[in-house]
Amino acid sequence: MNTSTKWLAFAFLFFSVLTADVSIAAENEPRPQRFQLQARASEIDARTREYPAIDFVFEKDGKPQDVQHAAVDTRVESQGKLVIWLMGHNERLFERVNSYGLHAIQVSYANRWFGKLCQPKPASAMARGNVRLEAATGEDFSDELDLARPDGAAERAFQFVKWLAIKNEAGNWNQFLTDDGDHLRWDKVIVAGSSHGSTTAARFAKHQRVDRVVMLCGPRDQDQDWQSIESATSANRFFGFSHVLDGGWTGDHYCRSWELLGMNESGPIVNVDNSAAPYGNTRRLISSADVGKDANRAHSSVQPGNSSPKDADGNFLYEPVWRYLFTHPVGEVGEVTPIDDGCLKEHVKY
Repeated sequence: MNTSTKWLAFAFLFFSVLTADVSIAAENEPRPQRFQLQARASEIDARTREYPAIDFVFEKDGKPQDVQHAAVDTRVESQGKLVIWLMGHNERLFERVNSYGLHAIQVSYANRWFGKLCQPKPASAMARGNVRLEAATGEDFSDELDLARPDGAAERAFQFVKWLAIKNEAGNWNQFLTDDGDHLRWDKVIVAGSSHGSTTAARFAKHQRVDRVVMLCGPRDQDQDWQSIESATSANRFFGFSHVLDGGWTGDHYCRSWELLGMNESGPIVNVDNSAAPYGNTRRLISSADVGKDANRAHSSVQPGNSSPKDADGNFLYEPVWRYLFTHPVGEVGEVTPIDDGCLKEHVKY
C-alpha cells in the first residue's frame, strides 16, 4: 500500500469514527419535546420547614402539599425568560406560555396566611404588603410572620431551577442562574399570578426588579398603600387583566392598584372584547364577555380553565390576550392617561 493510499485509508477511518461519535451523541440527546417535571420542595432542599400556624406544611390528609411544577417546550425557540407562577398549578396556562417560548415553574410558598394574619384588619397601610413580601422572600419584613429564607418563594424558585438544571439539561434551565450559580437571573424572570398570587407578584416586583409582572384578576389589597411606594421594577413592566364582573373590579380594587402602580402611564383601560392586540400598547386590560353574570366565574375567567369563555368553535376568547400579557415588548407603551379619581376611593385609615 503506497503512502497516498495509507493516508486515504486513515482519513476514511477517522471520519467514520467521528461520524459514529456524533451519531451516538445524537441518539443520547433527548429529541425536542415538551418536558414536564415536578418535585417536592422539601426533597429538593433539606433546609425547608413547616409552619402549621399558617397551614404551610409538607403533607395534609396524607397528600403532599409542597409539590412544585415545571415545564418547557424545546420544540419552540426559547425567549430566554422564566415565568414564576405564584398560584396553584395551571397546566393549560403552562402549555400556552411554553408555546410562546417561555420556561415556567410553579413554586410552593406561604400563600395560605391570607385570612389568618392581618385580622380583623391590617395594623397599618403596609402590614399586609409586608406579610406578602416576607412570604415571597423569606426575609424579615413582617411582625406577624417569621419565615426562614429557604421557605420564601424566591429561594424555593432558585433551588428548584438549580435542580431542574441538573435533572433536565435539555431544557437549558441553567440560563436562569448567575454565572457563579448562586442566584437566579431576575432580569430574565416574569413573575405572575392570579388573585392572591397576582397581588404577591406585584408586591415582590416592587422590591425586586424583574423582567415583567403579569397580574390576572388582581392585585387587590385595597386597604394598603404599598402599591404606590418606590418600585424596583418600572411601571411599564406591569400588565393586568380583569373581568368587569369580578368583585375586585366592581369595587375599584384592581383599578386602584393599577393606578397606584403607575400603569396609567402606559395607556388607558382597554376592553379586549372590542379591540385587537396590541390593544394600543396599554397595560390595563378588561373584558365583559359572557360569564353567566357569575362574579365568581368572572374572577377565574381571565386565566385558562373551565370558567374562561370560548367562541362558537370551542376556542378560548382570551388566547391573544394571554400571549400579549406575557410577550408584548415592554418598551412599546401607549399614551399617558390621567388618573381616574373614581378608582382612588378612600380606604381604611390607621
